[in-house]
Amino acid sequence: MRRTALVATAALIAAAPLAQAQGFPDGPITWVVNWPAGGGQDTTSRLVAERLSAELGVPVVVENYDGAGGLAGMRVLAGAKPDGYTIGMLGSSSIIQQYTTDEPVMLDQLAVLSFFGPDPGALTVKADTPYETLEAFVMAAKEQPGDILNGNDPPGGASYISASIMEVALDLTLNKIPYKGYAPTVTALLGGEVHSATVPVPQVLEAHKAGDVRILGVMASERHFLAPDIPTFAEQGFNVVAGDFRAVVGPAGIPQDRAEILSQALVAVLSSAEFVAAANAAGYMIEPLGAEAALARIKAFDAQVYPVLEDAGLVTNPR
Repeated sequence: MRRTALVATAALIAAAPLAQAQGFPDGPITWVVNWPAGGGQDTTSRLVAERLSAELGVPVVVENYDGAGGLAGMRVLAGAKPDGYTIGMLGSSSIIQQYTTDEPVMLDQLAVLSFFGPDPGALTVKADTPYETLEAFVMAAKEQPGDILNGNDPPGGASYISASIMEVALDLTLNKIPYKGYAPTVTALLGGEVHSATVPVPQVLEAHKAGDVRILGVMASERHFLAPDIPTFAEQGFNVVAGDFRAVVGPAGIPQDRAEILSQALVAVLSSAEFVAAANAAGYMIEPLGAEAALARIKAFDAQVYPVLEDAGLVTNPR
């Protein structure tokens, strides 16, 4: 796989002096959203774009592209002139598409600028199931392979990947039932069609508070700010970190000095108390990282998800 160019880009971004980019930016920046208006990628992009405009002193104009499961927009982004005036949001689906779609956008076609934050998966069970704890769920899944019905996305989706990573990490087998999105998955869980689900915390939090479901654990390195009473998998002795994420990228080849200006401005926006409060109010976790650390996070997910896709028979573009 062609990854050396991306590694080099991130390293150079981190070292580039800002003085080289005098006069940048001096005009509007286009922010590409590879999903329709109203979704999570669109909402988070607009949260950042508005404040990035103020930080840089130029308009940041959001443009939405729909089609091919987000790939249409990623092609626009990767094919843009690498002058720093076109950037956008990358999610876990774009990493997965490298291996599961025709003519994908590869990582080395992009320059990573910053990390927005994770959208971790969580294991949630219907309240009338016997699984009071994560440990009890894991033991039951091991003792009765395939008996527990887990609601998740179709193969390749974020909650499917979360369930699959959990299976591999904990050496258990679920009966994964696909639904077209988080909302129908939660409906199926509440209706008793499935015993568990692996969607993010915000999707099941109100049902958890109402006592209709139990969130047994969060697949993150720290507890979710919306549910500080729910421990992570790691806190309960299970090493599972999984779910979606978001990062800001541009086309590969952005001049090093311009990429550094963009990266520093993005981290400043994402780190501000005002932005964190606004993002948290919308239900999003924030983990502001610069180019090098963001790249490391993306590469770690890449390494983690490939064998899951391969095991599921989803890889059509092998490494």
